[in-house]
Amino acid sequence: MRMTFRWFGEGNDPVPLRYIQQIPGTDGLVWSLHDVPAGEEWPMDKIRHYERLAEEAGLHIDVVESVNIHEDIKLGLPTRDVYIENYKRTIRKLGSVGVKVICYNFMPVFDWLRTELHRPMPDGSTAMFYEKSVIEGLNPRALAATINANPAFSMPGWEPERLRQMELLIEAYRNVTEEDLWANLAHFLEEIVPVAAENGIRMAIHPDDPPWGVFGLPRIMTSQANFRRLLKLYDHPSNGITLCSGSLGANPDNDIVAMIHEFAGRIPFAHIRNVKRYDNGDFIECSHRTEDGSVDIAGIVKAYHDTGFDGYARPDHGRQIWDEQGRPGYGLYDRALGIMHLWGLWDAYRYSNNAQGVKADGQTAAHS
Repeated sequence: MRMTFRWFGEGNDPVPLRYIQQIPGTDGLVWSLHDVPAGEEWPMDKIRHYERLAEEAGLHIDVVESVNIHEDIKLGLPTRDVYIENYKRTIRKLGSVGVKVICYNFMPVFDWLRTELHRPMPDGSTAMFYEKSVIEGLNPRALAATINANPAFSMPGWEPERLRQMELLIEAYRNVTEEDLWANLAHFLEEIVPVAAENGIRMAIHPDDPPWGVFGLPRIMTSQANFRRLLKLYDHPSNGITLCSGSLGANPDNDIVAMIHEFAGRIPFAHIRNVKRYDNGDFIECSHRTEDGSVDIAGIVKAYHDTGFDGYARPDHGRQIWDEQGRPGYGLYDRALGIMHLWGLWDAYRYSNNAQGVKADGQTAAHS
């Protein structure tokens, strides 16, 4: 397992690279060009700039999250071919600087959704919270009218430009079924995966967050069965999964340990985080400890260890603790604590196996 840390870039992330350097066992950045609109080709000078920043800090840039996909690709419009060609050119550029994994998602309209960014927790920390009844009670047209009347309106997880275009985008998906979305994803993979493979890159799709339908939009990256279908769409090692335990863990029906065992070898990137679920469908993000939430983090790390996982991992969506001010879910302190907890679990399994005469790769070791 190779530990990484998501960083949003100069002027966009209050965590300095010198702090990331100091987290034990963390050797790489998970990065992106957040100022480049979806569908546009990434400029080489900006890619090189991130490469230089990382090198100066002694960190690698093997993992990009994300090269966002234009809505026309997801909708299957004739204009998608232009954006797919831009995506291919970006892949080639990223391969030239040594990128190994591109995390992306195929969620219509928006990436992730929460109703509160700073929900107070009993210990005084805050975390991102999803209140199911609030989302179910939102009417997209009424919300769009509110946005148009108040340009300062914001909503957790929604980019301002997407908020303003939300009604049009949701309307564009009105007649798009889940099967249509599957077909459009298949076309994208057929075009992109060969280029990724040629450039030493593995594509790793992220689950839908949350993993269920919202606003009547088609959602397909939600379950073990659907990931199985994804891998069969283009059966190649460069077509893989970003297995996010937090996104998938919001649905109690998802057995993430079973997914790790089934999809071993096709998971180049792992997001490891916990959520606490409530019976009414709400959930809140919490510490990485299994006991603090509803996701078996200890079992997940053991599954990665036992299957010989050698891909990239990162802690995900930490709490805001110790009065830290920063990006919700992406503070330094709780994610650093999360890394140490994950390494603690990993080391415990590794040394336990060694003590029992089993090597880290699972083979029986000779006793002297």
